[in-house]
Amino acid sequence: MKDVIDINTPDLFEQLEVLPDEDMALAGHPPEPPESPPEPPAAEPPQDDLADYAKAAYLAYAMAVSKSRAIPDVRDGQKPVQRRILYAMREMGNEWDKPHKKSARIVGDVIGKYHPHGDSAVYEAAVRMAQDFSLRYPLIDGQGNFGSLDGDSAAAMRYTEVRLTPIAQLLLGELDHGTVAFRQNYDGSFEEPVVLPARLPFLLLNGASGIGVGIATEVPPHNLREVCEVAATMIESPSFTEAQMLDMIPGPDFPGGGQILSSPQEIRNAYTSGRGSIAVRARYVFEEMARGQWQLVITELPPGASAAKVLSEIETLTNPQPKLGKKAVDQGQMQTKTLLLSLLDTARDESDKEQSVRIVFGPKSSRIDRDEFARTLLAYTSLETTVSFNLVQVGLDGNPMQKSLFTIFSEWCQFRIATVEKRLGHRLGKVNDRVHILEGRHIVFLNIDEVIRLIRESDEPKPALIARYSLSERQADDILEIRLRQLSRLEGIKIEQEIAELMKERSKLESLLASPARMKSLVAREIREDTKKFGDDRRTLIQPERRASLSEAAVLDEPVTVILSEKGWLRQRQGHGIDLATLSFKEGDKLFVAIECRSPDAVLLLGSDGRAYTITASQIPGGKGDGVPAGSVVGLQPGTKIVSMMTGQQEDQVLLSNSGGYGFVATIADMASRQKGGKLLMTLEEGEQVLPPVKMQKGVPRYVACVSSSDKLLVFPLGEVKQMPKGRGVILMGLEKGDSLKLVGVFEDTLMLKGVRRGRTIDEVPQFEVAKRARKGKPVNLKIEALHTSKVSS
Repeated sequence: MKDVIDINTPDLFEQLEVLPDEDMALAGHPPEPPESPPEPPAAEPPQDDLADYAKAAYLAYAMAVSKSRAIPDVRDGQKPVQRRILYAMREMGNEWDKPHKKSARIVGDVIGKYHPHGDSAVYEAAVRMAQDFSLRYPLIDGQGNFGSLDGDSAAAMRYTEVRLTPIAQLLLGELDHGTVAFRQNYDGSFEEPVVLPARLPFLLLNGASGIGVGIATEVPPHNLREVCEVAATMIESPSFTEAQMLDMIPGPDFPGGGQILSSPQEIRNAYTSGRGSIAVRARYVFEEMARGQWQLVITELPPGASAAKVLSEIETLTNPQPKLGKKAVDQGQMQTKTLLLSLLDTARDESDKEQSVRIVFGPKSSRIDRDEFARTLLAYTSLETTVSFNLVQVGLDGNPMQKSLFTIFSEWCQFRIATVEKRLGHRLGKVNDRVHILEGRHIVFLNIDEVIRLIRESDEPKPALIARYSLSERQADDILEIRLRQLSRLEGIKIEQEIAELMKERSKLESLLASPARMKSLVAREIREDTKKFGDDRRTLIQPERRASLSEAAVLDEPVTVILSEKGWLRQRQGHGIDLATLSFKEGDKLFVAIECRSPDAVLLLGSDGRAYTITASQIPGGKGDGVPAGSVVGLQPGTKIVSMMTGQQEDQVLLSNSGGYGFVATIADMASRQKGGKLLMTLEEGEQVLPPVKMQKGVPRYVACVSSSDKLLVFPLGEVKQMPKGRGVILMGLEKGDSLKLVGVFEDTLMLKGVRRGRTIDEVPQFEVAKRARKGKPVNLKIEALHTSKVSS
């Protein structure tokens, strides 16, 4: 059911709207009363349509869960449970300037009136809204234990107390001004707002995270000043573009700070597509100590990391346990343990009330390279992590959809303009109603004696007043209920003054409502006023850098010998000068190649399919066993064999060739790959095989020797071979039909052939002439088995 979970399927939401009443029922709300008598219920679907019926019912359920629980609304940035908590607290008078109230009282009010679910779900949502390390701008002011960054849970709701924060007024302050619609709660006994009249885009300020049915959202938090300036500018300027927005929003701003490592283009791509990820790193400093000592101190953590988690990871790495199903710790775990213990001396958490994050790492020696020390800790722990973007929210059309950041801003600005328009319209209605009442009172004031006489002498004073002074029923009722002291001369003056002030206000409101430009200017001005009141500085540093990878992290530098068997079993042994004759192999297997290197060196493996694989020598399992299949440490394709193994400097050159007679020169850097699946280095035609590559010394003049399967020899200058990073290459030797290239070598001045002649194995220095590349070569009276060259590194 792939189309069920693809939120970008064009007709998904049209299908979801097939069952709106079921949608509302699942969301915890009764369906709206029909405008006309309902149609009789449809008959049960025929058996042939059961799949379609199940699909429609499932999609309706998915929509209901997403809208009523998991996905926030673009207008106020809240999920339904959060919206109901805030509204219930406001209705109870639990404002920021009032005393705290017990959390249990709030939770009880929410589940009893608006949210008929478990109390733990409501309390957990309230706790998160009070945590300053979870929300960039907390909406609840908590008193008591509301958990910690280390993952400690909050105290029970009977022990904690809450009230709204001042910034929460930006969500709730305009509820009584006719700005949003209300609907009945789940049992019809109360009303609740469909959405809160947010004065700022809280979806982007605090972010959101949630998983629905087939839909998930992950919106990172942002800085209030940056977000509000974009919103205000977009409202003021009809020509505001996405490029301008991206220039004004450099990236997320997390509650815990940290450093964003991703490039501006990566961040822009995530904002533009609505999906992506960025790398975030902890921020740290090196503190100098006595006698030249130093220590690394973590001061800010990326999202999802905590001091307890980092120290737990360090403990796991330095005291490894066997993996599931294994009896002993493997070689990789032991190497990591050895590495960390060779660098790290102490690790402790010194966080307190004054410093919410302070994790201290002490090195084994002050002579350890500081950058290497930090890079190793970042690579092996959650001090460096990835933050996902998935900008899914319930849009203005009521459907959850993944949208770009520009679209989110655009929809919120539309909502805000419409909200202010409703607020002004509501206020205009209030002003007109008050003016209407005061005009009636003014008539009474001007004719007070006659009005009193009329009321005294008439059996039905209301109709008499209406007939005599052309009053409305509303004005007549107000006059009959007015107190006599309100008819004094002083009150008459106040009435005239109030009418004058209200007329000015009415004129201003009508002018604003009649001018979209003035309306937008008012909205932008209010946004900037709120920015001045609640804005703060950015916490997260945006400074692109390379991520610390395990392959680049420090490893224990020691001599090792890497051994590869003919059947592809790979292992390493510590030290150089190992007696290869003492090595044991599985039955039917034997040594293929062994190279001496250092543990941090990159080892290159060339597969028979033309792909090159890279692995660090330290990552190859050690010990005295038979090793592991090469396919378990690199991503070999099925049926692929390793034809060569080498190591070297990045600039070292290698001659690559295949049995089809083609080849080219590449560097070690060209062959290297960070992917486990390697990189395609050589392009092969059907039936062609990769020949063992030849590593060459740089700067020494050479020739290339090619031997065909028919024992023809061709020698030509190496300079005629093209250097390229990958591909098929150029023709090295012209081959006749049915012939193939068998051996390739390079040499400086002396070439020796090893082969068989008349049943005897001999070594021979042949007479040759230097020809041009791509020739067919000349026959040699020898069945050639190998090439021996001088001054060529193997």
